[in-house]
Amino acid sequence: MTTIAFDVYGTLIDTDGVVSRLREWMGSQADVFSQTWRSKQLEYSFRRGLMRRYENFEVCTRQALDYCCVEYDVSFSAEQKDALLRSYRALPAFPDADESLVALKAGGHRLFAFSNGAAEAVEEVLRASGLRERFEGVVSCDSLETFKPNPDVYRYFMKEAGASNDAWLISCNPFDVIGAVSAGMKAAWVKRSDRAVFDPWGIEPSVTVKSLNELCEKIASQR
Repeated sequence: MTTIAFDVYGTLIDTDGVVSRLREWMGSQADVFSQTWRSKQLEYSFRRGLMRRYENFEVCTRQALDYCCVEYDVSFSAEQKDALLRSYRALPAFPDADESLVALKAGGHRLFAFSNGAAEAVEEVLRASGLRERFEGVVSCDSLETFKPNPDVYRYFMKEAGASNDAWLISCNPFDVIGAVSAGMKAAWVKRSDRAVFDPWGIEPSVTVKSLNELCEKIASQR
């Protein structure tokens, strides 16, 4: 029985779900604002992990939003910022997420959500998107007060999930895939865009998929 860890934000849950709200308030800048917000959110988690100055992922998200408001010269009110931050707890799932999770469970795989986000926030966004019941549990890096791709968090996942050496990570983030493979897991890179580039570190994903619906076949082919 294979244990599969799914990254949440960006892999199962579409972080660009905030764009529609942003577009109401800032028009054509919404897409680039959303992309920068996501990039800064991850950058802040990396930096805090390296500095050992931990704050949870919601703090990184809020500070990244503050940065973007300055970068793009946008004066959101406190109420608007609060609304955007609340929207992170109700982001939509990608269209292929639920169907693929159902198929993997039917194939006998053990599924876990594995995220930088605090467990309570991850539980909430998974419930809002209708995905929570597909998982045996949620494993959060918050418990270790650090973030991916620290190798400790992948080992922590293996321990918490009771996983064997046949454990997989599924992620759209190359840094996450490289981190998992470096820690001894197998990993699938979800390349949703043809323009996505995998980091040329010489550490490759076990498989690459364009859709989560390809996972059943790809994972089976690696046995």
